[in-house]
Amino acid sequence: MIIDIHAHLWKDAYRENKDNIMKTVSRYGLAKVYVSGLNSMYPESDEIKELNDEVYQFMREQPGVICGFCYLNPMLSGSIDELKMRIEVQGMTGVKLWVATFCDDPLVFPIVEQCIDYGIPVLVHSFQKAVGQLKHETTGVHTTNLAKRYPEVSIIMAHLGGNCYHGVKAIRDCPNVYVDTSGNLYRRDDIDYTVAQIGAGRILFGTDMPGARYLVNHGRIEEADLTQEQREQIYFGNSIKLMGI
Repeated sequence: MIIDIHAHLWKDAYRENKDNIMKTVSRYGLAKVYVSGLNSMYPESDEIKELNDEVYQFMREQPGVICGFCYLNPMLSGSIDELKMRIEVQGMTGVKLWVATFCDDPLVFPIVEQCIDYGIPVLVHSFQKAVGQLKHETTGVHTTNLAKRYPEVSIIMAHLGGNCYHGVKAIRDCPNVYVDTSGNLYRRDDIDYTVAQIGAGRILFGTDMPGARYLVNHGRIEEADLTQEQREQIYFGNSIKLMGI
């Protein structure tokens, strides 16, 4: 069994993205894929609504396989209302935050508090770059700040923090922070390092589909220095526990 905790629908490529994801599901036997919509780094309310609508439609097209994370821009005043509708009415099961704010910005706090009430995780884009760091791009340090402020919330730090030697080290002592394997530099040694730092029990399999190659993400888990039990934890066991499947 494999559960992909991190995939996307991109604006203006919805049908293409859906087809790509479902071909991967069929070809490689994925059990579930958790999807969020993305486009602008600082989206307005209309764009947020469109992206979340498309994710919800995908959930309805592929029930039981496609699950939704509600994409939010914490800068928008209607974020809590958007979150409540997507979780309470449409059955989405997490929140996605990208690069509109750092994840430890006070604007994020009401969203996190609502997630605690719902018992759902927050998936946080996190990337430490040598060059090209975005203005409000979260790193492992920001993730740690949020995790320590709200130890009750489960946080998924995406991409192993972009640079695992920075991001994973930062969240090492935060038991409420999981990491996903998607979208970083695809080195199998990153998996070995992450297991050594935080154990296999806080690592989630993710691919960043459709913009990342499924087999590359899968291959580095297969090639990493893991026991079969650890691979099963990463592929599906940790996601089952986190998402209450």
